[in-house]
Amino acid sequence: MISGRRFQNVAVLMGGPSDERDVSLRSGAAVASGLREAGYTVAEIDVKNHDVDVPRGTEAVFVALHGEFGEDGEVQSILEGKGILYTGSGPRASWSSFNKSASKKIFSGNGIPTPAYEILRKGERRSLGLPVVIKPPCQGSSIGVHRVMKESEWAAAVTDALKYGAEMLVESFVPGRELTVGIVGREVLPVVEIRAQDDWYDYTAKYTKGRTEYLVPAPLDGAVSARCGEIALNAFDVIGCRDMGRVDIRMSPEGGLFVLELNNIPGFTATSLLPKAAACAGMAFPVLCSRLMEMAGVERTADVAGVAGRCPAGV
Repeated sequence: MISGRRFQNVAVLMGGPSDERDVSLRSGAAVASGLREAGYTVAEIDVKNHDVDVPRGTEAVFVALHGEFGEDGEVQSILEGKGILYTGSGPRASWSSFNKSASKKIFSGNGIPTPAYEILRKGERRSLGLPVVIKPPCQGSSIGVHRVMKESEWAAAVTDALKYGAEMLVESFVPGRELTVGIVGREVLPVVEIRAQDDWYDYTAKYTKGRTEYLVPAPLDGAVSARCGEIALNAFDVIGCRDMGRVDIRMSPEGGLFVLELNNIPGFTATSLLPKAAACAGMAFPVLCSRLMEMAGVERTADVAGVAGRCPAGV
């Protein structure tokens, strides 16, 4: 039981209609368990379409939806329209972080170091030299993401990436180390280093136990760790996020740091990174869940029309 809570009766939104439904169900179940351990009365809501209903008497909801309808601002807009308090970023920041094309433009325009990139449609020629990484702009969990090391791999990678939308983000591949920085409130958590088999942190490596080694805290010089935290918090701020986030960074062999993307609703599964970093900082999982739950609010955003719920072309 954690004292001093604002809420007692809460709900956890999980599942959802996206390709990340299975991951979200696992995240949501873990969050619900953590909140119960912290003393809350919890309703688990399996969201199966583009609407949300919560039990009467629910004081706030923990959004554990990944991908479309979770991280893209649509569910946040719906919750705001119903006056329901929720965890995480508001509609505009959610959309801007979820849409990798939009976030890359924001990073570039605000001095956040990020790999060179271009946005291409089917049939358009690539100008970046290999190796590159291809990403659907509006997917998470590395769905549709490919690392292209040689020209013979390009066509198949493009075909798969374009299954998820009319555009793809093509980004220069940065060799080196995979790092990630979690943020809870305004607290920057210890840097995590990710060492995946074959040096490729794809969907299988993310969600299969034993496929990836996580070093928490990352074995970095103190100044480098501090710089990672500074860059991550700056990225969090320029997007306009609140409550929680996780910023993925590549560190080149020369020591350069490059922001890849910002996850506005990080995973809460057994292999997820935000809980690992929080534990390293002395924050047990029920405490983490409670702390985020107690941040729940409503961002009264006047202009959310056209911002949330879709990932349009040409952003």
